[in-house]
Amino acid sequence: MARNYGERLTYLKKHLNTVPDKPEETPESTLKALWMLAAGSSRSAERALTATLPELDSEQHNLLDTLIQSRLDGVPLGHITGRQMFMGLELTVSPDALLPRRETEILARGVATIVAELVGDQGSALAVDTCCGSGNVALALAHREPALRVIGVDLSEVAVELAELNAHSLGLDDRIEFRAGDLLTPVLDLAGQVDLITCNPPYISTANVSAMTDEIAEHEPQMAFDGGPFGIRILNRLVKEAPSVLRPHGLVAFEVGLGQGEPMLARLHKLGFYASIEPFHDASGAVRAIVAKLA
Repeated sequence: MARNYGERLTYLKKHLNTVPDKPEETPESTLKALWMLAAGSSRSAERALTATLPELDSEQHNLLDTLIQSRLDGVPLGHITGRQMFMGLELTVSPDALLPRRETEILARGVATIVAELVGDQGSALAVDTCCGSGNVALALAHREPALRVIGVDLSEVAVELAELNAHSLGLDDRIEFRAGDLLTPVLDLAGQVDLITCNPPYISTANVSAMTDEIAEHEPQMAFDGGPFGIRILNRLVKEAPSVLRPHGLVAFEVGLGQGEPMLARLHKLGFYASIEPFHDASGAVRAIVAKLA
């Protein structure tokens, strides 16, 4: 393999296959992230892109070539570097939880505005982030709003441990805690007290799991993206169970897959629990997240 930066970049441009939901991963950002890792510094693709690359010795050049080959073999860049950026936060990531995606920032940014309004009206707020994974949504909200207390929930105990590590690294573990368990079961003790529930659920239909790219299907936990026969098993549970923990006029906000927005909007209206329902759209106009307020 080529030994200098330019030749390696040309090689990656020719051979690297990236997935659409990680637009920050380009041949250039990938090479810089792997170069920095070979030099002993773990950085996400976004953070590495602006880095000044150090000189590598012969052993580090050999390590870089090994890292590049791992990426070309389909190992996600985040799993190689152990880092992923979300909402401006550099997070520790691993195969134990779904890698944070840029598309989930649509949900997080929309909810951040709602949280600011809640805190402005009440002085403080309590949020529950279920299916929290590495903690990215919960951490982004807590980082932006000091008057917000957040409880993250995930079915996976190892994902909870990863989220706790991120909370500690970011200095947020005084206002955020994580609990292991099924959906809202771990927070039933807070019935009637929760201002906001957020959720980035598994929403790929079981039939489509086998058609996913190997980079996802072979390296990320299936429980984090398999949403059942129609991809909305968890979503249907969430919107029915949310009123059991929300306070009056509390809100539930969640991400949806492409094509699921309109059916879920119809589902929410049909339930009759919710007084106002608002979709959040991506750049192409597709519904990618929904927020609903209890009647």
